[in-house]
Amino acid sequence: MVEDHEELAHTVAAGLRREGMAVDVALDGDAALVRASVHRYDVVVLDRDLPGRHGDDVCRSLVASGYPARVLMLTAAATVDDKVTGLGIGADDYLPKPFSFAELVARVRALDRRTTPALPPVLVHGDLRVDPATRVATRGGRRLGLSPKEFAVLELLLAAGGAVVSAEDLLERGWDEFADPFTQTVKVTISRLRRKLGDPPLIETVPQAGYRI
Repeated sequence: MVEDHEELAHTVAAGLRREGMAVDVALDGDAALVRASVHRYDVVVLDRDLPGRHGDDVCRSLVASGYPARVLMLTAAATVDDKVTGLGIGADDYLPKPFSFAELVARVRALDRRTTPALPPVLVHGDLRVDPATRVATRGGRRLGLSPKEFAVLELLLAAGGAVVSAEDLLERGWDEFADPFTQTVKVTISRLRRKLGDPPLIETVPQAGYRI
């Protein structure tokens, strides 16, 4: 989330976290590019009128470098010409302020689905079904009461299609930048998730590598 209005940035970030997303905040364009150089984000929500490096320049830099994130411009510049310009420099979507938070969530999720390869709208493995849009997970028709982090970890494991996902990758993509990499957070979350999923077990621990379904 790149937004120079600090209160708005943190309010929107908090709302997105409640929707199960891991969110980092940058208050200017230079800080955004620094974070992008360290982390691989799926979606960048980008204000245009930023102090220091302008949002348009941030977008151009991300596109020119081949950065894989989708860019959603969220800005008060709302004329048709503004939208045409924003999309022309490489933004994937454009949402003018003031905006509906529900629409922002829907657009971020839509952009996140534009991955390679594209993921199905509902992730299924045997009797396990996970719907990222509604944040509902069921097994054998039984709804699982998952916390946002448990849901995020389960979604990441299913999206991997049977490949091993390291604890580091789960921490990187399921938590924000302030997560302590030396904690047992991922291990504890996996343990709780296993209990809620029940038998037969679905999550396998691969020694020295990570986890997979």
